[in-house]
Amino acid sequence: MLETYRDLARFAEDIGLLNSSQVDRLYERSDLDPEGAHEALLWARELREVIHDVFWAIINKRPAPPGALARLNADVQNAAGHMQLVPVKGGDFEWSFDDFRDFDSVLWPIARAAADLLASDQLPYVRACFSKTCEWFFLDTSKNHHRRWCDMTRCGNRAKVQRFYRRKKQATPLRSPRSAG
Repeated sequence: MLETYRDLARFAEDIGLLNSSQVDRLYERSDLDPEGAHEALLWARELREVIHDVFWAIINKRPAPPGALARLNADVQNAAGHMQLVPVKGGDFEWSFDDFRDFDSVLWPIARAAADLLASDQLPYVRACFSKTCEWFFLDTSKNHHRRWCDMTRCGNRAKVQRFYRRKKQATPLRSPRSAG
């Protein structure tokens, strides 16, 4: 789904990492420096594969591949170099990334979020979608932690419709041409 750097920036906006003015600035910069934007896109694809490999191993109760984990750690350390504490309401503080003007800035919170999930008590609830045609992982936040699909409106609904038609087809007896008349 990440064919161009604009796709990556749009994804970052869709999930709330960037606002529309930040995306507009990155679009303009990508037009001025297509090579730099393309390098960031390649890095994004590599990071996606690294995160996939680490979580796939965990879901399948295998050790995380050392190379993938090393790469994720490097990306997390890079992201940490761009983090700062900022005050928020009530006298509290939160982590924030310093600037979203760099092409690779959209990857910092993604690497950090993957690392945070790996180090959290939520890790056992990371699941692979039950659909045979889907390769997505998801965090099962359902009450009983028995969710099977990444998205009920996509994979879950498709599976239920297929199951309904299979049952209906099995329950409907075939009529011979003679008995139909």
